[in-house]
Amino acid sequence: MEWVLHDPLHGAYGAGRLRIGPHGDFVTAPSLGPAFAELLAPQLADWLLQLTPEQPGGCLSLVEAGPGEGQLALDLAGELAQRWPELACRVELVLVEPNAGMAQRQQQRLKACPIPVRWSSFEQLASRPLRGVVLAHEVLDALAVDRFEHRGGQWRRQQVHLGAAGLELGVAQPLEPGEMRTLEQLGLGMPGPQRPEGWSSELHGELAPWMAACGKALDHGWLLVIDYALEAWRYYAPQRSAGTLMAYRNQGASADPLQDPGHWDLTAHVCIDTLERAADATGWIPVGHCRQGEALLALGLAQALGALSTEAGEGELPERLQRREALLRLVDPGALGDFRWLAYARGLHAGARQGSLPPRFLREPPLS
Repeated sequence: MEWVLHDPLHGAYGAGRLRIGPHGDFVTAPSLGPAFAELLAPQLADWLLQLTPEQPGGCLSLVEAGPGEGQLALDLAGELAQRWPELACRVELVLVEPNAGMAQRQQQRLKACPIPVRWSSFEQLASRPLRGVVLAHEVLDALAVDRFEHRGGQWRRQQVHLGAAGLELGVAQPLEPGEMRTLEQLGLGMPGPQRPEGWSSELHGELAPWMAACGKALDHGWLLVIDYALEAWRYYAPQRSAGTLMAYRNQGASADPLQDPGHWDLTAHVCIDTLERAADATGWIPVGHCRQGEALLALGLAQALGALSTEAGEGELPERLQRREALLRLVDPGALGDFRWLAYARGLHAGARQGSLPPRFLREPPLS
């Protein structure tokens, strides 16, 4: 999974082969238009306003990990510059993009970015940790996973090998004792009749290293994860017999992760319990989480929809209808609305972390 996504010559992202958007390989919330950034920006601004630069004249950082096409970063920078100009003067945009093919497209898109922007890595940032906010939108679902399968009364690792018909998934050695303990902690002991032969799922061994690296890069601030995610009891439910690993290309989905390697996006849902354990082990304090539909309603989505219902001027109707459709897709419970928003903090005193109110996206939606 790591190779077919990130290899610089053959990887779907490493070579810059995949395209994000309605006319690309798959759609994300930012690719539907600026509405997502408009709703998200007040939450990020709130957090940044609670911080002060480490040194006089220093700056705060808005970090986006895995920024895709760069559209969300550009939209958020525009929102900060327009709505919080004094704050924007103290903020830099930092993009953490490991794939040169994607970074080239981001650099083109962000040529006119209204706030300073630079590209870096968590490892480089760790030499001088930042104060600010890290945004991880649809990033953790692309971390490589370990697949395991019920075979012969044991949990065994799935491995990719070359067979007569090409790449195949086969089973190898039983899981290591540490992996077995992890499964037990997640409520999944030895396989039983509820999970028959062939039942398979994923382990997320890359989450803890990613959270650790992110924590070393940010010593004061918040992390906001927005992704497909499930609690362990749902992730490892007996009826979810093939896990969550999926491939995407040309607006289509496939359950076969081995076809045409390097030309499909591969993703696996995040296990919330595993993420929470990784956060605890790496010094992150959980702030709270909810579904995207709930978060965007708390951030004013109903008011945005209401504003589109006022009388339209000449020629405005098509644009308003398009914008309304985009807003509704963001909260569709069968699609983007079921994303999870999970917030974490580090290096903050209790007052700054908790405040007198929870983060905006965890509050009750405002009255229309």
